[in-house]
Order: sequence, then structure tokens, then C-alpha cells
Amino acid sequence: MPTPIIHSFFDAATHTVTYMVIDPATRLAAIIDPVFDYDHASGRSSMESADKVLAKAAEENCKIGLVLETHVHADHLSGAPYIKLKTGAAVVIGERIREVQNIFRPIFNALDVSGDGAEFDKLVKDGEHFNIGELDVEVIATPGHTPACVSYKIADAVFVGDTLFMPDYGTARADFPGGDAGQLYRSIKRLLALPPQTRLFMCHDYLPKDGRTHHVWETTVAAEQASNVHVHEGVSEADYVAMRQARDKTLSAPTLLMPSIQVNMRAGKLPPADKNGVHYIRVPITLPG
Repeated sequence: MPTPIIHSFFDAATHTVTYMVIDPATRLAAIIDPVFDYDHASGRSSMESADKVLAKAAEENCKIGLVLETHVHADHLSGAPYIKLKTGAAVVIGERIREVQNIFRPIFNALDVSGDGAEFDKLVKDGEHFNIGELDVEVIATPGHTPACVSYKIADAVFVGDTLFMPDYGTARADFPGGDAGQLYRSIKRLLALPPQTRLFMCHDYLPKDGRTHHVWETTVAAEQASNVHVHEGVSEADYVAMRQARDKTLSAPTLLMPSIQVNMRAGKLPPADKNGVHYIRVPITLPG
């Protein structure tokens, strides 16, 4: 298989990494986890991040045919509809998006949400293969953070979404509805069974308290096995689950949780506008007693 050309775009506001993967032979490309810029305090939005991706595509003289979502993100809004509008790209996500939609549809009274994933152009399943030009893409189901999480393996590169973080930061939380720490451990171990030199590309990077001064988002299976602070070689499933569950109890909800879930389960589209033409994000409120 040809070696893919990979470009990354880091969004500092949400610590999210978007990727462009290009087939060098055909100049066909896919965008993985694009960002829609949204300021929750003001409700203002922009397409700045997505426009940077599109500008790079023009510079590379490539055609974007696919947008690949690793999961329904809870910390940023997807730029998939804008990329699709500008390029005609099909939006792809794991087939278990149906479960995610059916979990959150009643929570937000989102009666327009299909529950069968129809908002997306293509639902993919574990072990499925498709192409970006001459590049083969293998779908690896990696549930645990959410039920619908998938990783995309392209040659020696795997785009892991939120399943793993850099070795010094560990792994994703598993306390969202539908999450499961044991399942996440098994998904991680599946990735870490790949050849040691396999490159792993993260969806996020943060600056932990150990002194690292710059963001990085590419590592290897070997590095994760040796030094991931949560799941290095020798950590049992029971120990991991106990750690993950205890840690998750200390974590606050992501700032963009409410808008992200509502938008991203709709394939990046906003909830339907009210009669006044304005789109609103709902916030369910739990009253005491």
C-alpha cells in the first residue's frame, strides 16, 4: 500500500487534532474529526478551522471525498457539514451511532433525530474496509469511551479518536452514558496488539503537569505499551477499571458537552431552528427533590 500523506491541524480552544489523509497516487483525501468553531459563552461560531483544512487541500491539489468521524465528540462541534457543503464529501461514522442517538434523543427531546444513523452518509462496522483512492482503510471498533467509537487504520497509521491519549496523559474517560471502562480497556489492548512500530494518531492532546511544554499527538504502539500512565504493559483489566472509575468520578463535564452531543449526533448539523429562525441548544435541568 502507498504511504499516506498526513497533515494535522491543532485547535487550541478544544485541544482537538483534525487530520487530512491524502492518497499520493490519486490525490483523493479524507478529513478526520473536523472542528466547527463555537464559543459557548456568546453563541458565536465561525468556519475558521475548517477553512484552514480546505485551504491546505487546495494547496495540496487534492479532492476531499470523505469526512471520517471517530465518534460523537463531547468536547467540540463537528465541522463535517461545512466540509461536505464545500466538497461533496460523504460523512462516515461507526454503525453503533444508532445506540448513541437512542441514548441522547430522549435526554434532549430531540424528536428530529432518526435513531438509525440516517443523518450520516455511511455507517461502518468492525473489520470493514473502504478506500481513499488507492489507500485501504480498515475500521477497528474501539468502544468504551462511547459505544460508537471506531479507529481507522491506514497503512501503518491508526487514527484512534479518544480511545488513547499520549503516553504521559493516559486514556479517555468512560463515564458518559453508554461508556464502559472494561470495554475501553479491551479496545485499547486490541490496538496495542498491532505491530510495535504502528503509528498512533490522537484526537486530542493536553499539557499535563509533568513539565511537557508543547503539544504532540503522534506516538507508537511500542511507546504506549512501554509508558502509557494508565495502560502500560502489565496493567490488568481489573486494575485499569478501578483506576478509570475512580478518576472519572473526579472529572467535571466538558465545557462543550451539551452543544457537542446535540450537534454531533446529528452529523454536525444544528438542532432545527425555532419559528423565529434561531437555533437553540437545550440544557436539561435536574431539580432537587
